[in-house]
Amino acid sequence: MATAITNAASTQEKLLRARSASARLAQLSTQEKNVLLLALADALEAGAESILQANREDLNTSGLEGAMRDRLLLTPARISDMARGVRQVEALPDPIGEILSEWTRPNGLRIRKVRVPLGVVGIIYESRPNVTVDTAVLALKAGNAIVLRGGKEAMHSNQRLVEILSAVPGVPEGAVELLDSSSRQSVHDLIKTRGLVDVIIPRGGIGLIGFVTENSIVPVIETGAGNCHIFVDESADFEMADGIVINAKTQRPSVCNSAEKLLVHERIAAKYVPRIVKKLMDAGVEVRGDGKSRSLAAGFNVEAAAEQDWHEEYLRLCMAVRVVASVEDAIAHINRYSTKNSEAIVTSDEGQARKFLREVDSAAVYWNASTRFTDGSEFGFGAEMGISTQKLHCRGPFALAELTSSKYEIVGTGQVR
Repeated sequence: MATAITNAASTQEKLLRARSASARLAQLSTQEKNVLLLALADALEAGAESILQANREDLNTSGLEGAMRDRLLLTPARISDMARGVRQVEALPDPIGEILSEWTRPNGLRIRKVRVPLGVVGIIYESRPNVTVDTAVLALKAGNAIVLRGGKEAMHSNQRLVEILSAVPGVPEGAVELLDSSSRQSVHDLIKTRGLVDVIIPRGGIGLIGFVTENSIVPVIETGAGNCHIFVDESADFEMADGIVINAKTQRPSVCNSAEKLLVHERIAAKYVPRIVKKLMDAGVEVRGDGKSRSLAAGFNVEAAAEQDWHEEYLRLCMAVRVVASVEDAIAHINRYSTKNSEAIVTSDEGQARKFLREVDSAAVYWNASTRFTDGSEFGFGAEMGISTQKLHCRGPFALAELTSSKYEIVGTGQVR
């Protein structure tokens, strides 16, 4: 049984434990890993009250408000969702050992490419304690150890969650390690541990991601911020557009796949802009706009959007609106200002939709659906490590398959070169 995680051990000691655990995890069978995951789900449910108590301590000291407080908040329903996600991951196919390709050379050598674990995964994240469980479970299913460095505002929640996960019988000591979040030193230490950690995943705001990618000597899978756009084309069904825009903006505005910008085709703008501005404001959304949209919504209190607005990820109930002349203009605007996370077009014109899907350079591009679906669970992955906005190794919501590498197994009959 793994021992409870404490902050007494140094970062180096925890990383050495994780490296040792990764070798043991890589040898576990699919059945052994699945038994562990089901036990983890049960343990989360059994420990729900202690998790909520720890979370209340964090909430009482965080000083967070509004959407940012919601990111930190745990409820009985959210803990149930965590456990459900663990069971969904358990039910997924095990990627380890999958034969990606195999062939025989003219000299008789039989070669096959198989999936193997990455080894030790380090993740640095901010105030969402559900990330602790989601990422740990995915790492374990893919045969990896994980080193977690959460935000200080979620310190007690993360501590309790890791204690519960680590105490499950059969989880190797060091399989789930939690670093000290009281200072930035643990971040500096983690990103300099090439040789002990195989990959770093920064998951949070632009500042965190930028710092890690610029300073890490460990390979990084960059998860991106979400300056996400919706383009309402001239042939859009207004009722459909309303539902998509309101959902993408208001359903959970504190997350990276919520929509921050709305582009409207100029041929429908006179009718659609005042209509959607009213609906957004009725939903409590602060609206900012360019000159055309403000003129069309003159009866509403639409603030003037500055250049910085088009770049900003609000993460709150705020949305900027711009009128564009064409789908080409919408695509150009998105490719200039987007963080390459998620974008959507609402249209009944398949040609316009296909053009948008093809030419918008983001990790997830939607036709007639909310950007809020860019999520590992919604994609059928059970959970996610994050949403990668880079193009090397993986892009978009990534989970089990992306937590693997590959190796070649070659079988011969005495061949020499």
